[in-house]
Amino acid sequence: MVDTTLPSDRRAASREYAVERLEQADGIRALLAPEGAYAAYALAQLAPSLFTHSEWWSASGPTGRATVLHSRGGLGRAMVTFGDSAALDVLLGLHPGSRFCFASFRPEHREIVQRHFMLSRNELMVRMSIGKETFQPVEGEAVRLQGRDIGRINRLYSVEGGPGSYTSRHVDQGVYYGVISDEKLVSIAGTHVDSPGERVAVVGNVFTHPRYRGGGLATIATSVVTQALLEHCDLVALTVEASNAPAIAVYAKLGYRQECTLYEVTAVRKDALGMISSLRRLAAAWRGRRQGKEVVTR
Repeated sequence: MVDTTLPSDRRAASREYAVERLEQADGIRALLAPEGAYAAYALAQLAPSLFTHSEWWSASGPTGRATVLHSRGGLGRAMVTFGDSAALDVLLGLHPGSRFCFASFRPEHREIVQRHFMLSRNELMVRMSIGKETFQPVEGEAVRLQGRDIGRINRLYSVEGGPGSYTSRHVDQGVYYGVISDEKLVSIAGTHVDSPGERVAVVGNVFTHPRYRGGGLATIATSVVTQALLEHCDLVALTVEASNAPAIAVYAKLGYRQECTLYEVTAVRKDALGMISSLRRLAAAWRGRRQGKEVVTR
């Protein structure tokens, strides 16, 4: 069959996306506002001390707008995605970020993210959040942990072969509480990020020694951490496996409510050397040179 489509028809049928780096925290904050608790970690990166260690990219086109965060602060390299899937595909094709990262994305983004990354697992998560008005603390004692406690903190985290490579800086920059029994640290809860300036925090790193499980110690530690965070945060969030009904019930007892589902996985970029994305950026920059943006045509 002969292709009778005129060149002008092809151009009219193509979809053009404009890609640009976002550098104004106020504008980014407005973009994230409709995302609610899903955006908690990303919102925290707008704090000046973390903003300098992050890159924000946006793609806009006929299907909508997407935003991606690549951050290097906190506990390591991370990526969070937002918005239209087709625009996100364009963004990750040009700006996939680090070769290795911890990626957070909504279920509708999974197919797109998998085009650009190899993912470590397929476990759906639930994002839960809490505010002062819903918080229901439980009774029990936990002590505030400091950087000087890093030795026993890492020993506890590594008891089942998990990561034992936290630094004293992680602890001092976050909020960590532990439960002591038999003069040993046996349960702990802390934060992935704590941003008093943005009034948002994400609880994480909750762990109890196997021999001390079943006594509600993790609930106590999480309760005390949550209470401390709510003194300076309007939004406190955490993530739990969707299949972990007992944990979800415990957090609900504290006052956390389910907000959305998402994936949180270790991701490895398929374009290992970054050569393909570099060539795409060169082409997009040339195409959008008159606009001062990168332009991708689909």
